Amino acid sequence: MSDLTTYRDRDLYSFVGLRFISTLAIQVQSVAIGWQVYEMERTPLALGLVGLCQFAPMFLLTLPAGDITDRFNQRRVYNLAACVQAVCSALFLLLSLYRPHSAWMFYCVLVLFGAARAFAGPSSSSLLAFLVPPERLPRSMAFSSSFFTAATISGPALGGFLYALGPVPVYSLCIACFIGAALAVTQLGGRRYTPEQIWATRTERVAEGVRFVRSRPVVLGAISLDLFAVLLGGATALLPVYARDILHVGPMGLGFLRSAPAAGAFSMAFFLTHWPLRTKVGAKMFGAVAVFGIATIAFGFSTWFPLSLLALYVLGASDMVSVNIRSSLIALSTPDSMRGRVSSVSMLFIGASNELGEFESGTTAALMGTVPAVVAGGIGTLLVVGLWMKLFPPLTRVNKFTDVAISV
Repeated sequence: MSDLTTYRDRDLYSFVGLRFISTLAIQVQSVAIGWQVYEMERTPLALGLVGLCQFAPMFLLTLPAGDITDRFNQRRVYNLAACVQAVCSALFLLLSLYRPHSAWMFYCVLVLFGAARAFAGPSSSSLLAFLVPPERLPRSMAFSSSFFTAATISGPALGGFLYALGPVPVYSLCIACFIGAALAVTQLGGRRYTPEQIWATRTERVAEGVRFVRSRPVVLGAISLDLFAVLLGGATALLPVYARDILHVGPMGLGFLRSAPAAGAFSMAFFLTHWPLRTKVGAKMFGAVAVFGIATIAFGFSTWFPLSLLALYVLGASDMVSVNIRSSLIALSTPDSMRGRVSSVSMLFIGASNELGEFESGTTAALMGTVPAVVAGGIGTLLVVGLWMKLFPPLTRVNKFTDVAISV
């Protein structure tokens, strides 16, 4: 089969396109909201509440959302979630025109937006496995990840540029992107999953998804490795401290530091799209996480701006290898009837690692200093790699992705 097959699939293109524009909208909108909230409240705590207002509903609703995704049409679930996201962007636009003196109304809309994201995540994550055959899934995931990362890189810059023109262009673009994503998902073809008649309660179904993950060492090992690696190696949360007090590069330098991991991830995703991993994928996943830890240590010690950028670039590239392998292993190990719930468990782990990683980095930096905190996090990541290789030998022994593939 030609490698170009990946790029000829209309459904794959449509899926990647809707994922790109929805991610772009989230990134653009986050820049505007962060600026507006800080302008109103003038305290870093206000920015923390922006994240909390989105994390709380996602934490509470992600697992039930995975169950709903398995019980109903994923396309319809995502369509409704994207429509709610568009409504939230419209509300942000109205609030911007109204110009309130307090941010509490923004926080209320952010809670609704976080709830919509809780449903959009599992429904979109489980879709790709229905659009391409199993043998093309790893390459297709790398292809999708490259565009996702491109949106992550370009979104904040575009948001800053548009917000200089005012909030109307920002939120108008977000509304258009979410509506476009909602329409695009209705046009996707691919395999259709018909849910079986289920008599269990929702709690039992959600618990079944958790039990499935726990009963599969490959899936549990891959998800939990990402959780603890990001939890311990979350250096990006301390980038403002490095930019201001250690590297002395100012706000513009901070922008480059924030872009470096995404640039590394984009480059690696592009590489994996053309030259996908074929053998020893389990060992390569552990190797990638180990490189992530080493890059974190190098960044922690660095006082030279170019070296710091290089360390963050390598950090992002190694993380993309881990993400690609983890996503492929989970997708290939999961039956159709469980995809939504397993995706929701994975998303919950990832969300927890991102949020708790920022909290952990900030707390340890306050207790022991910024540089020791980052270096200790990188060392902790290396220790986790060694421990996980002992705890999850089936994951270490995975040679090819097809070794864990199930019949669909």
